[in-house]
Amino acid sequence: MLTGLGYLPSPLLLAPVMAALYWLAALTDSRTTGVYGSVTLAVLVATSLAGAPLGDDFMLRTVGTVLWLMLPVSLGSRSRFRRAYLESVQARAAHAERTREEEARLRVAEERMHIARELHDAVAHHMAVAHAQAGTAAHLADTHPEQTRKILADLVGTTTSALLELRATVGVLRRTADPDADPLEPTPSLDRLPELVAACESAGLTVTVTTDGQARPLSPGVDLTAYRIIQEALTNATKHAPDHTARVRLRYDSSHLLITVTNDGTANGGAVPPMPGGGYGLMGMRERAHSIGGDLRAGPRPEGGFEVAAALPFQAHTPADTPAGRRHEEIR
Repeated sequence: MLTGLGYLPSPLLLAPVMAALYWLAALTDSRTTGVYGSVTLAVLVATSLAGAPLGDDFMLRTVGTVLWLMLPVSLGSRSRFRRAYLESVQARAAHAERTREEEARLRVAEERMHIARELHDAVAHHMAVAHAQAGTAAHLADTHPEQTRKILADLVGTTTSALLELRATVGVLRRTADPDADPLEPTPSLDRLPELVAACESAGLTVTVTTDGQARPLSPGVDLTAYRIIQEALTNATKHAPDHTARVRLRYDSSHLLITVTNDGTANGGAVPPMPGGGYGLMGMRERAHSIGGDLRAGPRPEGGFEVAAALPFQAHTPADTPAGRRHEEIR
């Protein structure tokens, strides 16, 4: 090489080697660049020193050569790091886009499940009560006309309530697209428990409600969940309890509202309608309880009949905040 003939190393003289080192650093990994770059640097420095005696140009032949060759290696490594950074940014952006799509699908699925539960609770309860009222009225039409007229009046109220709840549920969808839509109906809560009991009693179900402990304020989500659980349990009792009686017990302890709905019906209690495919009542009640950090147990009682027992926190929170063992212990 020219440095071996005594020429001083300069950028023009080292240009081919510098270009090769740049592309080596830009296109390969750090280990490969270090190995080949070190060998190249050692060979050029040794050749430059061998081609001329030691003198005033010693620093130029050693330090100068090192600096000129390290420059393309540094620039090539920087280019490689920048390309890797841009690729990682693009990968993160693609991952974020996929994640957003998955989250959007999950939110849509959760909203559909929420609407399905609301429609099931509203339609199943009111239609079951209306069916029972209509059957009772038909049975008493000839012998007790006054009582029949009262039941028919209650039937009108039941169907009206069903229409209002359906309107409120569908209104949730309308308000998303139409901000000027009419205000929704008030969300059902335990304040409407007397109306629920009266509707069930008009359908022939005798309901007893007891409250233990000092009533505590509930968050809106917990209040709605408590009402829906009692509504579904009484609906099942209305359809399937042979003795046409049900007992509702509300117990307020230090941190939870404990709800128990029992009837002295048959072993299965009718919680799952005796039809192909079953029903969604129990599943919906469990989903509601779990969604606010509570728990629900439902099944036949040892002494006969059926029981639904739920433990709901006063303020809604995620299920992970409450150990499952503790929730199960509270509703025993």
